[in-house]
Amino acid sequence: MRKLIAAINTTLDGFCDHTALTVGDEVHQHYNELLKSVDTLLYGRITYQLMESYWPTVVKNPTGNGPIDEFGVLIDNISKIVFSHTLKNVEWKNAKLAKGDIKEEILALKQQAGKDILVGSRSLIITLMNLNLIDEFQLCVHPVITAKGLPLFEHIHERINLKLLKTKTFISSGAILLYYEPQKSGN
Repeated sequence: MRKLIAAINTTLDGFCDHTALTVGDEVHQHYNELLKSVDTLLYGRITYQLMESYWPTVVKNPTGNGPIDEFGVLIDNISKIVFSHTLKNVEWKNAKLAKGDIKEEILALKQQAGKDILVGSRSLIITLMNLNLIDEFQLCVHPVITAKGLPLFEHIHERINLKLLKTKTFISSGAILLYYEPQKSGN
C-alpha cells in the first residue's frame, strides 16, 4: 500500500505562511528528492492556485538557481489531484479535479500501484488528519516566529499521538525537518 505523506513548511510558532519563510537551496534540494520519491501530489484549491500560478513560469523561464529550477520541472511533470468544491477545471499540466468523496478517493489512491502520495496543502492536511488517512508527517520547522498567520493544526478534532522517526537539520537556514508517523490507538 502506498503511503500518504504530509509535508509542509511551518514557522517555529506553528504558522504556515510561505511569505514569512526563506527556503534556501538546501531545503529546495530536500523537496526535490521528496518529489522524486512520489508520483502523486494532492492539493486543495488555494495551494493549487498558488503553485500553478508560479511553477510553470519557472519551467518556461528558469531562474538560474539549480535547485529551484529542478523543483519547477519536477512539480510540473508530476500527477496532481485537486480537491475543491469551487473550481470547475484545472489547467496545469498533469492536474485533474477529484470527483468523489475525499476519503474514498484517498483510500483508492493508496491501494493503487505506484510510489507514495504527497500532500502539502494546509487545509487538506487538516482534513486528512481528521479522517486518519496520513501515514507520515514531514514538518520543516523554520527558525522564525511570526505570531500570526494560519495555524498548521487548526480544527483538529481529536488528539493525535506521533512517533518521531528521524530528524534532518538544514545548516544553512537553521530549519529542522521532523519526520513523524501517527501512532495507532493503543500505542
